[in-house]
Amino acid sequence: MSLIAVAAGVAVLSGAALQSAVGFGFALVCAPLLYAALSPAEAIGLMIVLALEVNLLTLLGERRRPVPSRPDVRAVVAWSLPGALAGVAVLRSLDAVALQLLVTVGVLGALAVNLRAERRPAAPSTHPRAGRALAGLASGALNTSTSTGGPPVVLLLRGRGLPPATVRDTLLATFIGFTPVTALALVLTGTEDAIPPWWSVAVYVPLTALGAVVGGRGFAHLSASRRRYERALTAVLLLAVVAGLASVL
Repeated sequence: MSLIAVAAGVAVLSGAALQSAVGFGFALVCAPLLYAALSPAEAIGLMIVLALEVNLLTLLGERRRPVPSRPDVRAVVAWSLPGALAGVAVLRSLDAVALQLLVTVGVLGALAVNLRAERRPAAPSTHPRAGRALAGLASGALNTSTSTGGPPVVLLLRGRGLPPATVRDTLLATFIGFTPVTALALVLTGTEDAIPPWWSVAVYVPLTALGAVVGGRGFAHLSASRRRYERALTAVLLLAVVAGLASVL
């Protein structure tokens, strides 16, 4: 196994822990190194498998009933299909470096909006339907082009005064809904090279499960304070920017 594959394993473990603790961050941490270890299409296919694993383990593995915001989940997942089809075109037209630049620019924009929202008092969105549609389209496109569709959904949910458990469960349920949409978009567009190699599944699936267990303990600490949890969301976005810039440079 190459050194980059080992480093990708560390990223998978760390990303799964972040996803379980905060509700997103898996692909943002894993994508740069998995793109380096595999082809872009193979990396997309592998992250679909691993993301579904960590989201299911986190959402269903705790001794409580999940409390996602169902209207947000339904609308965002529905709108992600046309975005996913557009994202396949991006995946085919850009090389790995350009794809990573796209991810970094998108996360920078998300971080700027996120920090601005942090300074405003929590209030419900006055245009929930438009916000859900935009989040779904953007996430769908990012999922099939870079597998990093989390930030648009995070921005949709931030600043609405929702409890940490609701935000986290909504993110996880939405990402689970993204899985068949992204896979369908890849099938409809004939992207057959998105099947990951067998060794990557055998190595990274157990690491993902371990990360989900570790991250679940972290959420127990973060959920005690909504401000603490939202700061953790912002920190994960910042980490994604740093990782993306480092991989490009």
